[in-house]
Amino acid sequence: MPKVIDLQDYRTKSAGDRGFEPWCKRFGESYGAETRLSDLSDRTLYFLAQPGEETAMAFYELIMGILGLGAAPKFYYLPNEEQMTVMDIHLFLADQVRLEMMHRLEWLTGFSGMTYSILDMVHDAQRIKMECKEKAPTLSQTDPDLQAYEKLVTADKHAFVRRRLRQALEAFKARLDS
Repeated sequence: MPKVIDLQDYRTKSAGDRGFEPWCKRFGESYGAETRLSDLSDRTLYFLAQPGEETAMAFYELIMGILGLGAAPKFYYLPNEEQMTVMDIHLFLADQVRLEMMHRLEWLTGFSGMTYSILDMVHDAQRIKMECKEKAPTLSQTDPDLQAYEKLVTADKHAFVRRRLRQALEAFKARLDS
């Protein structure tokens, strides 16, 4: 008797395999369709949290693979609309990676993006991005600025957390080096 294959599961697995193949080679780790930011190693997370062209290319290879747009070097040959889509998803994912880094540092107790797989964040980026925008990250109860943070409106809370990126990168690097 032939085996029945769920086409949606097959497509999801294929997109995950395509997208994560370069990351498996780049980082020497295994990833799949269900991989979440919390599944990334500290070293991989730190690399992805860095600003810069090398990190952008790592995101492009993942995003373009998942979306079936080809390899990262082809980014510059994509139509403008597709380039903008890839860049927008890249910026969203980079934000989520940085929030995960702050979560591991115990600066945050939670953020909306932590509940989604990376594949879902790429495929459904606009909806998830809006959801994340509507709900600010939850600052740790031990943070000395918690009272001031809680008085801010949501958009200002996002800005408050982003201003801590440089400190978070330094603290995370120190954690990796110890």
